[in-house]
Amino acid sequence: MSVARTAATFAPPVMEARRWLEGVTFTQARPLINVSQAAPVDPPPRALREAMAEIALTRDDAHLYGPVLGLPDLRAGLAEETTRIYGGEVSADQIAITSGCNQAFAAAIATLCAEGDEVILPVPWYFNHKMWLDMSGVRSVALPTGTDLLPDPDQAASLITPRTRAIALVSPNNPAGVEYPPALISAFFNLAQRHGIALILDETYRDFHERDGAPHDLFQRPDWAQTLIHLYSFSKAYRLTGHRVGAMATGAARLAEVEKFLDTVAICPGQLGQHAALWGMQNLRDWLAGERREILARRAAIAAGFPKLGALGWSLLGLGAYFAYLRHPFAASSDVLAPDLVRDQGILCLPGTMFHPGGSDSGKAQLRIAFANLDTPGVGTFFDRLAEVDKAR
Repeated sequence: MSVARTAATFAPPVMEARRWLEGVTFTQARPLINVSQAAPVDPPPRALREAMAEIALTRDDAHLYGPVLGLPDLRAGLAEETTRIYGGEVSADQIAITSGCNQAFAAAIATLCAEGDEVILPVPWYFNHKMWLDMSGVRSVALPTGTDLLPDPDQAASLITPRTRAIALVSPNNPAGVEYPPALISAFFNLAQRHGIALILDETYRDFHERDGAPHDLFQRPDWAQTLIHLYSFSKAYRLTGHRVGAMATGAARLAEVEKFLDTVAICPGQLGQHAALWGMQNLRDWLAGERREILARRAAIAAGFPKLGALGWSLLGLGAYFAYLRHPFAASSDVLAPDLVRDQGILCLPGTMFHPGGSDSGKAQLRIAFANLDTPGVGTFFDRLAEVDKAR
C-alpha cells in the first residue's frame, strides 16, 4: 500500500513540544522559560515597523503579486551585501528571494533530486531538512559527527553513491550551535565539486557568527555557482520571522528551475516582508551589529555560567549563534526528560532525539537550548532550574 508524502515523516517537533504545555500552569513568580524555538521574541525595531507601515499605506504594488524570484531591488541589494561580506562576485541574477529559508531548501531539493536520490546530512541534523527530504522521497544519509560536532569530509566521501545529489551543511549549526571553520567548509566544497554534486550551505544564523569577517571564501571562487547553493534568512537579522523572507544564491540556470517550484507553491514571496528586508539592509547595519553583540554576550553568559551544571555531570557539547547543545547526566532518555522539564521545572526545550535518526541512541542524552530567547539574567535562572533536576531520573 502506498504512503502519503506527509505520512512519510514525523510530526513538526516544535509543535509537538508546544503540546507538552497543555494542562500545565505557570505562575508569575515562576514563569515558563521557553527555549524550544530559535526565533526572536521581540518585533522588528520601531523604525523598521514605521517604514513597513508607510510602504503598506503608500505602495499599492506592495499588495499585489510580484516577481516569482523576488523584488529586483532586494535581489540586487542582497547580491551587493553578499559580495561585501564574502568577497568575490555575486550578481542579482544569482539571487532568489523565497518565503523563508525553509522554502529555499525545499526549492533546492526540488531542482536536485528525483525519487530515491540521496542527500547527506550531518547528525544532529536540522529536523525540517530531514522532514522535507522524507516528503520528497529522498533518502537522508546520516553523517555522524565527532565529539566536537563537526562533520568529517573524508567520512562524507565514503557515503557518496551514484544516487547522491548533495551534501547539506548548516553553519552556525542548528541544532548544535557550532561554527564550521572556513577550512572545513572549503573541504566540503572541494568534495562536492570533485563528485559533481551540490553543496547546500544554510547560513541562516550568519549574522550572529563569533568570527569577524567572512565565514568562508566560497564566493571568491570563480566557479562557485556551479557547486554551491547558499541559503540565507532575513528573519533572524531583522526579526521578520512572521513575514517569511529567505533567500538562495546559486547559478542563474538553477534559478530558472527554482522559479518553476516557487511559482507553483507561493507564486511570489510576500511583498511587505521583502520591502522590510531591503529597508533593513539599507538602514539597520549598526542596529544589527548591536543585535550580534547582544547574542554574543548571551553566549558568553552561557559559557561563564555552565560550570554550575558541569559540576553536576552536565556537558556543553556545542555553543553558538542561537543555540547551546547539552548532554544531560540522567538515565532517562531526553524524549522523556524534556516533557518532564515542562511540568517540574517550567522549561520547554527540545530533546536530542528530535535531531537524530529514529531508533538511534545518540540523541537520548542531549537537549537543544535556544538561548537567544533568554536575556543575560535569564541564563542564570535557567541554570538554577536545571540544577534542581533530580539525579534519580
